[in-house]
Amino acid sequence: MSDLVLLGDEAVALAAVHAGMTAAYAYPGTPSTEILEFLIRYQRRHGGPRATWCANEKTAYEAALGVSFAGRRALTAMKHVGLNVAADPFMNSALVSIHGGLVVVVADDPGMHSSQNEQDSRYYADFARVICLEPANQQEAYDLTREAFDLSERFHLPVVVRLVTRLAHSRTSVRVGDARAENAVAKAPVSKEWTLLPGNARVQWRALIDRQPEVDAWSEQSGANRLELHEDADDLGVITTGIARNYYVENLEEIGRPLSHLHIGAYPIPVGLVRRLMRQVSRVLVLEEGYPYVERLLRGLLPSDIEILGKSTGTVPPDGELTPDLVRHALGLPERPGQSMPGFQVPSRPPQLCAGCPHADSFAALTEALDGMATPVVASDIGCYTLGALPPYSAVDSCVCMGASVGMAKGASDAGLRPAVAVIGDSTFLHSGVTPLMDAVAANTDMTLFILDNETTAMTGGQPTILPPSRIEKLVLGLGVDPAHCHLIAAHHRQAEANRALVERELAYQGLSVIIAVRECIETLKTKKKAQG
Repeated sequence: MSDLVLLGDEAVALAAVHAGMTAAYAYPGTPSTEILEFLIRYQRRHGGPRATWCANEKTAYEAALGVSFAGRRALTAMKHVGLNVAADPFMNSALVSIHGGLVVVVADDPGMHSSQNEQDSRYYADFARVICLEPANQQEAYDLTREAFDLSERFHLPVVVRLVTRLAHSRTSVRVGDARAENAVAKAPVSKEWTLLPGNARVQWRALIDRQPEVDAWSEQSGANRLELHEDADDLGVITTGIARNYYVENLEEIGRPLSHLHIGAYPIPVGLVRRLMRQVSRVLVLEEGYPYVERLLRGLLPSDIEILGKSTGTVPPDGELTPDLVRHALGLPERPGQSMPGFQVPSRPPQLCAGCPHADSFAALTEALDGMATPVVASDIGCYTLGALPPYSAVDSCVCMGASVGMAKGASDAGLRPAVAVIGDSTFLHSGVTPLMDAVAANTDMTLFILDNETTAMTGGQPTILPPSRIEKLVLGLGVDPAHCHLIAAHHRQAEANRALVERELAYQGLSVIIAVRECIETLKTKKKAQG
């Protein structure tokens, strides 16, 4: 046993190594990125386990599923919206008979620090009928991740470990244990359990349902679910989940009296423990990070003589992150005094592209070419270039999800908006922009696709793009784009006039055109030069 200072993400990663994991797969996405980054560094120093970036979360999940099929332990990590991309294999993997332990780490982002929404991954775990573990601190992130591999093999299910931003990106001391060996290679013994033809799938679905009572019984006894009852505290009870427990404990001293408290760190919800708490109190306050998931399950559809307080009642704000001060208010404690500083103005610092960013030169060429046009539409995507929506560029009209720019530009063109432009980065294009481009090729849609190739996944810290820049043009041409309307340009201010003229020509073309603007990210270039001395 030894103590290490670790991020929550790093605690998860090291726990996977110590649990005998053979391989880990991911696509970069804040706040989960540091999990695989830690594992890649570990692999370089120690020669394993294998840690690999993938084209997207779906391909990462399926690779991890293949490791499990071979009887070995695997981890796949993603942010909450990444689970949307991996939902198909995730949902179906609950029906196969998981062989080697499969752990799915999902980092949710309450407050949307770097995300499009606040979706709560506990709903996905419930939807798939699998176990979900929700650590409250870095020590639990380590301990529960190790346990997750054992649970996966015990119940033959994928197990979700749910993190949130504050836990993933904060650091503290963690007591770590000894590593166990990897599993031996052993192919899954019964092939029909992994072949989800309808006849087999019906059998597997029934088996999953029949397994639920055993999973529920485990949850009731899990050390991650803890109930503390006080006989003289029969008015207000508190239920916390995950990191919300920390904010509750921080305020305990000022409450001045003990409260009956149930902490939930493992799902399915321990119904028996909840009922014991509800028999003790007349009101219950639910503190949870994310959606009112537990609160809604408690509330149900029928009236109850137990008053349930939480996000649905306005006792806790329905959006954003929890804080100790928000929990104070929900507990009826007075507001902490603050110091007023009249006349002190904090300057606004909106996000912006880095000085010298190649995307700025690409946006300059595009906006100049579009100037004066009546109904242009520029659909953007997920990446640094999304900042093109802000001044001084104000160059894009939309940003919805990974790869949506290409499909939205196609639909806008089909609806009659001209010119229709899609702006997408190299990593995002390879993640989920290739398939909608196939649709545009098949229809020869009147649109222009701008692929901004800065040779990295810049927004999440400069992870490598899954294919080098030289192959992206070949991939585009291989899909059937007319070579006369597929162009490779340098995204640089020295090429500004030539680039603007090219964009104008392709916007005027009545069909599909693709422009690949290439120049390395200025920040990764600096990092590379620094590493080279």
